[in-house]
Amino acid sequence: MATRKTQSKTNVSADELKQFYRDMLLIRRFEEKAGQLYGMGLIGGFCHLYIGQEAVVVGLEAAAEEGDKRITSYRDHGHMLACGMNPDGVMAELTGREGGYSKGKGGSMHMFSKEKHFYGGHGIVGAQVPLGAGLAFADKYKDNGRVTFTYFGDGAANQGQVYETFNMAALWKLPVIFVIENNQYAMGTSQQRSTSSAEIYMRGEAFGIPGEAVDGMDVLAVKAAGEKAVAHCRSGEGPYILEVKTYRYRGHSMSDPAKYRTREEVQKMREEKDAIEHVRDLLLSGKHASEDDLKAIDKEIKGIVNNAADFAKTSPEPALEELWTDIYADA
Repeated sequence: MATRKTQSKTNVSADELKQFYRDMLLIRRFEEKAGQLYGMGLIGGFCHLYIGQEAVVVGLEAAAEEGDKRITSYRDHGHMLACGMNPDGVMAELTGREGGYSKGKGGSMHMFSKEKHFYGGHGIVGAQVPLGAGLAFADKYKDNGRVTFTYFGDGAANQGQVYETFNMAALWKLPVIFVIENNQYAMGTSQQRSTSSAEIYMRGEAFGIPGEAVDGMDVLAVKAAGEKAVAHCRSGEGPYILEVKTYRYRGHSMSDPAKYRTREEVQKMREEKDAIEHVRDLLLSGKHASEDDLKAIDKEIKGIVNNAADFAKTSPEPALEELWTDIYADA
């Protein structure tokens, strides 16, 4: 059932290409700002940045439709921004402020948006995978044609609950795309040292789940693979696995010095495979945008991110009474 690594491109308009550039740049600049605020002590606890992996969520959101769902792990800020959540609310939640998506009570790992069908941000490794299958089960039950994108990493791919979920999803033909964001190092151990198989997407073969690997540093390749996976799920054929081979430039979290790899390795990836620079080159070489056009986009994005940081800094901390709210559902 497994297929080869996808390298194909998809036809997109100049406007779509500019939008991909803008969306990825928003995530990059937002995360850079979040890193600054963490360093200033304005963000507490854990903070896992998405820098380097922007093409994954931007490419897959381009293949999604209104009503499709997404659920992921704690490296989740990029997913929120890609599905249209407000940067102000995301940044305010990171800083634990009232204006955040979870009223300042959840922080980096616990943000949700019913409006954008974003179901978290989960701190327990792999815990979101069975939950994603549950979301897809609801859509299967309602027969509404929706698909759930369930994101997890190469480290979480070794969790037992992932394979229990594969079995159920295949048995019930659930419309779920299992997206393995393989950034090669999990928490801090290389895939070669932690995983017996080189191609993680083939782990679904035992359950009859088709899958493929795709270059996660190429937003067009990700979009093409996403469209194929979405079509498979919407047709009623059951789950699909996408192993998106990507790379994070920062450590696992802000507290990780990342001594398990060399600076030269990271720099080589930045210079040769950066997803944003790739789209920038396509825009310029294809004469779809000028240097001035891209500078204007960069200026716009910096303004949005700076405004989000200002909003987060000025939003009040949640009132003490909020300790007792959102604990039980209203009957």
